[in-house]
Amino acid sequence: MHNFENRRDRYEAFASFEKPLVNLSFELEVPEFRPFCKERGLPPFHFFLYHVLHGLAGIDNFMYRVHKGEVIKIKDFWASYTVINQDQNLNFARFEMTPDLQEFVARSVEAKKVAEASATIINKSEDLSDYDKRRNIHITCMPWLKLTSIEHPIYEHKDYDIPSLAWGRFSDPRDDGKLTMTMSVQAHHGFVDGYHIHLLAQAIATRLAQTMAQ
Repeated sequence: MHNFENRRDRYEAFASFEKPLVNLSFELEVPEFRPFCKERGLPPFHFFLYHVLHGLAGIDNFMYRVHKGEVIKIKDFWASYTVINQDQNLNFARFEMTPDLQEFVARSVEAKKVAEASATIINKSEDLSDYDKRRNIHITCMPWLKLTSIEHPIYEHKDYDIPSLAWGRFSDPRDDGKLTMTMSVQAHHGFVDGYHIHLLAQAIATRLAQTMAQ
């Protein structure tokens, strides 16, 4: 928690706000990873999700939460994201994170199938303990749309401490071997500044490039 103590005064300032959130939408530029996935039989969404979530886990600021009135740093979080079920209604996939790429993809694919098959909503935060509710990252992807911005539904802005990420349709392949998408990152401004969102964008691109170079 040493890093947090260096910004506790910033947290206390923003925690007094009625809406202490920062929400940035930006163009994320990453290596074109879809041919790599196709060669190896990896579903692109799950491959990309792996690098997004592990990028988040490597930045302290996205791991801070408020639990029982105190700021804590969680050690890990659920892998979770929105799914459209067979009735074309929203549902939630959730599974335990793992550093192994193949195992992560397998768990993610299975969790998606379970959420797609359920007519009732599953994996709600209300099913978790108070601490496990904090072990969360909200992820949504809208591949049908070129995302420009998003506003997430929030029960109470003042106490909201779970980072929320969204992205839309990927661009067509570029001549320079890159692809882009609009990504939105929302987080408690007491923990996260625009600089940390920049670090996340860098981490995602770097992790993708490193995996593809192996």
